[in-house]
Amino acid sequence: MTGGSRASVIGGVLLAVLLAGCDSTVERAGRGSIPLDSFTAEQIYERAEFEIDRNRPEDAAFYFSEIERLYPYSEWAKRGLIMQAYAYHSARDFENSRAAAQRYIDFFPADDDAAYAQYLLALSYYDQIDDVGRDQGLTFQALQALRTVIEVYPDSEYASSAILKFDLAFDHLAGKEMEIGRYYLKGNHYTAAINRFRVVVQDFQTTSHTAEALHRLVEAYLSLGLTQEAQTAGAILGHNFRSTTWYADSFKLLNGRGLELEAAGDSWLAQIYRQTIRGQWL
Repeated sequence: MTGGSRASVIGGVLLAVLLAGCDSTVERAGRGSIPLDSFTAEQIYERAEFEIDRNRPEDAAFYFSEIERLYPYSEWAKRGLIMQAYAYHSARDFENSRAAAQRYIDFFPADDDAAYAQYLLALSYYDQIDDVGRDQGLTFQALQALRTVIEVYPDSEYASSAILKFDLAFDHLAGKEMEIGRYYLKGNHYTAAINRFRVVVQDFQTTSHTAEALHRLVEAYLSLGLTQEAQTAGAILGHNFRSTTWYADSFKLLNGRGLELEAAGDSWLAQIYRQTIRGQWL
């Protein structure tokens, strides 16, 4: 047997021992186990993939990170870094996933996987958005990171998914404004409610909440006796969302008071009506 063959066999035996161990915490601590620096970067990478395959992303992330520590200038370290970000994300360790993804972007900005790293970074924010009652800081950060994917990597395979998630996150912000607005409206705090619904109509007009926001404006303005504003909100609703139940409800409210759904007066809603429906910008 040649020297090269013996080295290959020894390497294979060491890898088999590493893969055979089930208690990764023992291997990490080195108690009676073979030190990781006895293995090649490729062998440690294969162990990390093994942990991914058996649904142990925390252990996989550890092994991928060890490649970066032990073989920082190798091609395997580069591959391990992007996989480290993926493994941490799979383990819902979003902070470490984000850190690994950002390192990849910083070190390899022109690499093919840079788009995926940016996408993982965005997901580390996006996947923490669960309900409209939570603080919206994560939503804003998700939007910024998703926009980077869309603008910097428009031809990547992740751009279309980023666009979809951007729209959903944007819709989420509008949902928060609606939640607060409805709370104020229910408590008869009409001016505060109007301010929230106005944000939706002006800043989130492409979301799924715009029709309801216009209807709630009809309700709030009628409660304050501001009929022209209510009519104008109804006119916009009737022009853009005639097939919705929100239009039907507003029609009943206004018609019941003998009011037409038409633009009237010179409020901020009248300006929106002139600009978006009549195309009069001046």
